[in-house]
Amino acid sequence: MESSQVVRQMWDRMQDRDWAGVGALLAEDLVVEWPASGERIVGRENFVRINAEYPEGWSIIVLRVVADGVTVVSEVEVPHASAGLHRVASFWTVRDGLITTGREYWTEVGSDPAPAWRSPYVELM
Repeated sequence: MESSQVVRQMWDRMQDRDWAGVGALLAEDLVVEWPASGERIVGRENFVRINAEYPEGWSIIVLRVVADGVTVVSEVEVPHASAGLHRVASFWTVRDGLITTGREYWTEVGSDPAPAWRSPYVELM
């Protein structure tokens, strides 16, 4: 399976709450970093449990997956019934059909308001 397909399947399996299926796509010694919150998740089981135990009410919409060899970048939208709308840009390494590392940048849409001084140069989305 191509590296981009591995990442896309991971997101699809998360949406389906197929936690065993998610785990099957991850290396046992997976390391995922979340720089915005200063956290590092070490191990397949920890990554699966964090996602499985996140409070329900969310869904996943894959906006894009782009691969360059073993490096895969995904952009995902995660609406949540009570926590709001989040976006995540993720940078994955896939080797031998397994995700071995990841670095994810999560943000809540609207949590970083545009400063007024930029208004002459931008359009709000």
